Amino acid sequence: MQHVIVGTAGHVDHGKTLLVKALTGVDTDRLKEEKERGISIELGFAPLKLPDGRQLGLVDVPGHERFIRQMLAGVAGIDVVLLVVAADEGVMPQTREHLAIIDLLQIKRGILVLTKIDLVEPAWLDLVEEEVRELVRGTSLEEAPLVRVSAVTGEGLKELKEILARITLEIPPRPASGRVRLPIDRVFSLPGFGTIVTGTLWSGSIDTGMEVEILPEGRRGRARGLQVHGHPVSQAQAGQRVAVNLAGVEVQDIRRGSVLVEPGLWQPAVRIDANIKLLPGAKLKNRERVRFYLATKEAFGRVVLLDREELEGGMEALAQLVLEEPVVAAPRDRFILRTYSPLVTIGGGEVIAVNTPRYRRYDRQVLETLIKRLKGSLPEIFLDIIRGSKEGLELKKASAQAGLTLEEAQDVLKAEASQGKLVVLPAAEGEQYVITSEGLERFWERTYPLLKDFHRRYPLRVGLPKEELRSRIFSRLDWRTFQGILERWSGEGKINLVGNSVALATYKVELDERQKRIAQVLIERYRAGWFQPPLPEEAGQGLDLAPEELEELLHFLVRQGHLVKVGDELYFHKEAVTAAQEEIRRLGREGPFTLGAVRDRLGSSRKYVLPLLEYLDQIKFTRRIGDKRTIVEVRAGGE
Repeated sequence: MQHVIVGTAGHVDHGKTLLVKALTGVDTDRLKEEKERGISIELGFAPLKLPDGRQLGLVDVPGHERFIRQMLAGVAGIDVVLLVVAADEGVMPQTREHLAIIDLLQIKRGILVLTKIDLVEPAWLDLVEEEVRELVRGTSLEEAPLVRVSAVTGEGLKELKEILARITLEIPPRPASGRVRLPIDRVFSLPGFGTIVTGTLWSGSIDTGMEVEILPEGRRGRARGLQVHGHPVSQAQAGQRVAVNLAGVEVQDIRRGSVLVEPGLWQPAVRIDANIKLLPGAKLKNRERVRFYLATKEAFGRVVLLDREELEGGMEALAQLVLEEPVVAAPRDRFILRTYSPLVTIGGGEVIAVNTPRYRRYDRQVLETLIKRLKGSLPEIFLDIIRGSKEGLELKKASAQAGLTLEEAQDVLKAEASQGKLVVLPAAEGEQYVITSEGLERFWERTYPLLKDFHRRYPLRVGLPKEELRSRIFSRLDWRTFQGILERWSGEGKINLVGNSVALATYKVELDERQKRIAQVLIERYRAGWFQPPLPEEAGQGLDLAPEELEELLHFLVRQGHLVKVGDELYFHKEAVTAAQEEIRRLGREGPFTLGAVRDRLGSSRKYVLPLLEYLDQIKFTRRIGDKRTIVEVRAGGE
């Protein structure tokens, strides 16, 4: 079923609210102050039933210049606009500002409605109609039909409904399968219900009981109940005015401008790439502070002009918006810009991408990329974002920047990955990481010389420790992604993974003849030392070894299983450690034992026995309890 939202626009006291009441029977001025002052202050909502039986959602916006923020919140999600002009007054300042906003938001379907026609003569009405036609020339409403109505006599209301019925049939449905996005325009609570939010559902569908998230606050809750036009429903779909009763979220945690979404699919942004257009007569300097309006959100920020120092009225430019608080945005979103003070609408534009890095101004490559993304489809933007990331990025982040759902992004990936253009790797918490084949090759071009140099400097080590490699080249990647890259290279025959080390696949640890002779001497000296082994410098005496080479040989003998390192500077022959374990096991059969007892049993000294026992504790052969120890492992059947 098609769901359409119609909104009003126009100067204060031009009869918008009375027109809505005449069309729907609902007085949308619900506040006491609105009734006392006779003007709309807040957004009003009402269902509108068409002659063909379809029901539309109608949003009535305030016309007073002081409430332009409310007007922007209401008009942002509409499909069709009714630009209202009172026949007795004609075009007024807010008529022009509202039309400018409609044009900047590119709302292309609308009806020009001349109200209060019962108050003027036909000749005057012709003049006002001509004035309105001149006003909309060159805007998105240039071809809009015009209807003359009187909410008092009812004249023209039938024709207005018939035109609405015809126009709304031409509107394509909003994406019900997309990511849930409901910009919130009202927040309140009711006794027995708790927190309630309302808004126009821009995309996706919400089911009763569904888990939801409020951004940018990051509050999670559940859709306890749903209403569309005051009627309970089990599901709300894109294009409908929806009231959501939230469980698990307090009223004070939400405000107008927050967005209700599906958890985990949106990332609020403080940097937004955009194409900006200024209204005639306006000016904008680089890094000027502005008010930014998108959907129901108002945020302060600065406009970084990427190819000039100042933007003149009527002109367009590429820019990056740097906001003071995060907003939920997606490519193709339209927004409005107003000056910080005084409050004047100066322009608007279109979002190109979100959560992008800070750019260097006047960078030709950056400008060309943004122009390409401005003109491209969302899948093309998605691929361009990945290609533009030298080190790759998470699939969720790339899809959010491009405005795609994860499912849509994965469909695009399948085709590219099958051609070898993209590589998909695991990431944290079950996510995926995407990098181009060229980007992965750049990682290899940095890794290969590092491993080659390591093998040259440490020829007796099996490889570079993984953690050192990650910290030097892959520090920005999640550990799972880093491990995925290593496993891919291992499968391709580029590297060998040996425990926690990485080596080139072509590398083998081999001792030359001299090193073999020295290694044998070291083995014998440690065997001879038994439970009182030599320190490294003692073991290396007379062997013509530099300290670094001696250390490497000792590490090699540990890896080969000849020696056991039990402390920073203490090595035992493997057979001595095994013999010590047997003696300690026999001692342990008599009950808990002290360090002194082990010292006496081994005929050694505290200098050697303490590090040995701490090593045995570490490998869980013994367990320390106070100043005594027990045996953890006892072989089945005794000795």
